[in-house]
Amino acid sequence: MHAAPHTFRTYVEDILDALGTAPEREVLVHHERRVTAGEFRSLVYRMARALSSLGLGREQTVTLLSGNLPETIAARYAANLIGCRVNHLYNKLSAEAQAAIVRDVETRALIVDPGLYERAAEVTAQAPVDALLVLGPAKTGSDLLELAAGQPAEPVPGAARPHDVCSIRHTGGTTGHPKGICTSFEQVNGITLGDPDPQAQPHERRQLVCTTLAHIAGMFADVTLRAGGAVVLLEDFEPAAVLAAIERERITDTFLLPPLLYRLLDHPGAASTDTSSLRCLMYGGCQASPARIADAVRRLGPVLVQFYGQSEVGGISVLSADQHDPRRLDRLRSAGQVLPGVEVAVRDEEGRDVATGEHGEICVRSALLMQGYWKQPELTAQVLRDGWLHTGDIGYLDDEGFLTVVDRLKDMIIVVGGHVYTSELEDLLNSHPDIQQSAVFGVRDADRMEQVHAVVVARAGSGVDEQALRALVRKERGAMYEPVRITFAEALPLTEAGKPDKNLLRRGAEPVAAA
Repeated sequence: MHAAPHTFRTYVEDILDALGTAPEREVLVHHERRVTAGEFRSLVYRMARALSSLGLGREQTVTLLSGNLPETIAARYAANLIGCRVNHLYNKLSAEAQAAIVRDVETRALIVDPGLYERAAEVTAQAPVDALLVLGPAKTGSDLLELAAGQPAEPVPGAARPHDVCSIRHTGGTTGHPKGICTSFEQVNGITLGDPDPQAQPHERRQLVCTTLAHIAGMFADVTLRAGGAVVLLEDFEPAAVLAAIERERITDTFLLPPLLYRLLDHPGAASTDTSSLRCLMYGGCQASPARIADAVRRLGPVLVQFYGQSEVGGISVLSADQHDPRRLDRLRSAGQVLPGVEVAVRDEEGRDVATGEHGEICVRSALLMQGYWKQPELTAQVLRDGWLHTGDIGYLDDEGFLTVVDRLKDMIIVVGGHVYTSELEDLLNSHPDIQQSAVFGVRDADRMEQVHAVVVARAGSGVDEQALRALVRKERGAMYEPVRITFAEALPLTEAGKPDKNLLRRGAEPVAAA
């Protein structure tokens, strides 16, 4: 029998086709550089040929250590086009953590931003690779751009098969063995992160990327380029630069984690910046404060969309723009309604479905379910059971089908008398008019009992003190929720993905001796 012809098309080929429809169109903006569709498309094909010439191909791993450059996106597309799996390192991890990941995913080639060359040398000293490729000139290694320039720009057929691993995306990596989430090419083809509101008028997307391409921002870049839009790249989140870019580039779409959204709203320039071009400001990735989101809606208009998902399963639910009523904090507390094609069940510790409104673990089933964790079958078996992902999130479904995420199982604080849900306490603290942000976490005392700690960011000159916040908590939630310590800070430390770094806060907190 003859083998069936290979007809599978990757997400990269769809994007390259879209780029080919209008070669003169501007598709990438980075500082003063403006890259056309034709230039970018040619670069991807040339890079793909250069990588192939080095012996790279299907089911081999290429790892990226790079900032938010147009060439970073091109390198990922080129590697995926020839069938390589791609792993993207967070830049702000330690060299030791990065080296552990490079070794773990069996990296054949490390592609490096010239600005991170010194770090790459540290990493490869601990985890040697076959090829060190730099996106520009460097002391050692090969200049990938120079290699690509010597290759023809004719189209390269995709080599990947549907079930091949397309990406290995790590969660954490700062402690212990990193969890590498394996997503197939077929699953990546199904990812859509566009405006989920079916009533919204279509618009030409101008996507602002101001968080690392190693996280969800890279997916938003893919969706935008596939839709024929343009991507504006900033190296990092800085409120003044983000506001200036929205106004200057007439940004229509962006994604921010809630702590970054708050910083944007609190910046002195926010009130005078023209944000009228915005059509969809999507937020998610960690718990959001209903009071702060209501403020954002009043400030920016009906453009906010909440997205709840996990790297292991993609999107789970969405709270659309027309469901963001600033008068309904209960609705803003929810993560919206379950997406089409996704099944959600809320289950107790024995795996039984709980009644509507009752708390339990959120379990999800969809076509975008990960293949598993890279080389961790036991961990995979713990979270993938009978075709369902056990998310580790606690939540409930109401009688209208809205899903509310209450806490992470690991963040829930077990105290004498019951459980303290950190997100509920954060919501309460954030409801105080003088509090901008808060982070709640548990710290074990000498007897290994957990104590509730909170770190809060107050408005400058507000004068709010610990006693006032304690009184608020006692009145609204009772003594069980009252923190043993409330610390004031100028800002919350964030992970590279933009989430409050509770591990860092926990390490810096001291247990309070029992009275």
